[in-house]
Amino acid sequence: MNPYIQKIQTNIEPLRQEIINHKVYSLINDIDDLKVFMQHHIFAVWDFMSLLKSLQRNLTCVSVPWFPVGSADTRYLINEIVVGEESDVDENGVRKSHFELYSDAMKQAGAVMTQINQFIDLLKAGTSVTDALNAVEMSQSIKDFVGFTFQIIDSEKAYLQSAIFTFGREDLIPGMFYSIINDIHQKFPESVSVFKYYLERHIEVDGDHHSHLALEMTANLCGNDEAKWQEAEIAIIESLKQRIKLWDGVYEEISLEMAQK
Repeated sequence: MNPYIQKIQTNIEPLRQEIINHKVYSLINDIDDLKVFMQHHIFAVWDFMSLLKSLQRNLTCVSVPWFPVGSADTRYLINEIVVGEESDVDENGVRKSHFELYSDAMKQAGAVMTQINQFIDLLKAGTSVTDALNAVEMSQSIKDFVGFTFQIIDSEKAYLQSAIFTFGREDLIPGMFYSIINDIHQKFPESVSVFKYYLERHIEVDGDHHSHLALEMTANLCGNDEAKWQEAEIAIIESLKQRIKLWDGVYEEISLEMAQK
């Protein structure tokens, strides 16, 4: 294994375990709890797609006239991931992005789409990400999470984008959560089947094939440059801390709703 990757994996393991064993999962016991989780998590799904497309923009030519950009190997890696994330299939074999699939899951479960819809509508109208985050009423943990992702995107440093894409976003949903969703699905299959399918695709596509491609992409972009690897590790650690804060926000909202019942 690449020694730089091995070092990062060792150094971030405590944070990964904190995420995987986060107390929020123990609170998700029914549809209402799951809705709160989804209303936060959808922003992570959306900005994951933004991070992905920023990488494609930086590592390939997406303008006309066309000319070759960078390494063909790296172009292949990012384009392969984009195909799977932006045009996967739903449970009926219909082509959809993972964001659209997640949105379908929220609608089926009856989760509130107001925040994410208002946010995207503002962006489509030309509002900046920062202004849109401030304009829509949402948890501060969501604002901080998305804000950090776009801080990395705006850096225009593809190796940092690739690093948090690879180590800060993939393979962070624990087996316990899958078990919880399976239990809820048994009770309410008509409300959770799409979300269950989304998680299954996450395991099959994101957690296996794409994670290997992303590791190779990050290794290609950082090469043997010690400074790049050090900067990447700092960004990865911060991205994991932001994920913990995002889950803290979910935990606080579910706890508040439980206290009000």
